[in-house]
Amino acid sequence: MGKGFVLRIVALAVLAAGLCRTAPDAGARAADVRDGDSCAFVFSWDRSRIDGHRTGVTCPSADNVTEALGKVSGCRYYSPAGKVFRGGAAAEAAALVIGAQPVMAPVKQVVGHSPSAMKAAYPESALSNLFVDTIMESVEQVSGRHVDAGIVNFGGIRVDMPQGDILVDDIMSMFPFKNSLVYVSMKGSRLREILEAMAADRFQVLGGIRVVAEDGRIVSAEVGGEPLDDGRIYGLATITFLLHGGDDLCLGENVEEVVEYPVDIYDAMMDYIKSETAAGRDITYGTDGRVVIR
Repeated sequence: MGKGFVLRIVALAVLAAGLCRTAPDAGARAADVRDGDSCAFVFSWDRSRIDGHRTGVTCPSADNVTEALGKVSGCRYYSPAGKVFRGGAAAEAAALVIGAQPVMAPVKQVVGHSPSAMKAAYPESALSNLFVDTIMESVEQVSGRHVDAGIVNFGGIRVDMPQGDILVDDIMSMFPFKNSLVYVSMKGSRLREILEAMAADRFQVLGGIRVVAEDGRIVSAEVGGEPLDDGRIYGLATITFLLHGGDDLCLGENVEEVVEYPVDIYDAMMDYIKSETAAGRDITYGTDGRVVIR
């Protein structure tokens, strides 16, 4: 048996054993994001259930490794379903997967519970609303200043919120980028320019703002329930990636003030998850019609 073949078996076993809670679907592919833009790609991903019908293997948490994965003794693999594999690739793969669990334990800690799955969807979704609203609250806390609105990007959410237990790994995978929190002070006229540009192209994730767009133009825009005032100074919460060109946004340009804080997105989101859990609350969210495209 060739080494490459064994490695492929091991890789499949690792995936099936649940070391990764998300995996590309069979049709994962690169595709154009915009018409005529052959350099921009989007990849399709999906969450897959473990097919453990032969072994009884399920996704392990930090404290149920033997129950979920079975055990290896000598050259034999004792699967959770009771079947014994004597030697061969199955026992070798099982030993590798089980042996990796102590290192994986910190990211398999349960930090919260979600009664239903949440996916990021355009132009508004429960998960994206949770993202931006949490960033707004975090920026307000770290800055000690009032935040009127928030803008983050859909691309900053990499996987779905699972139904059931939420692991550290879920939040790490959901928000993997090392982008810091930012407070931006800008005139209403500049905020209007940003929203108009989004209406003509594609909206990103908005918080504290309610907009209606039609035919690539803003029909109405409100901040904090009041009409957007071009002459007013607004406090905006965002992230470093979007200050100078990330996702075609330049939120840090032509503004009054930009203040960056050494707090990552992951830390802000994890603080929220842990605080809700400590208060005995599930992680739930919803939509509220903040972005309407006619």
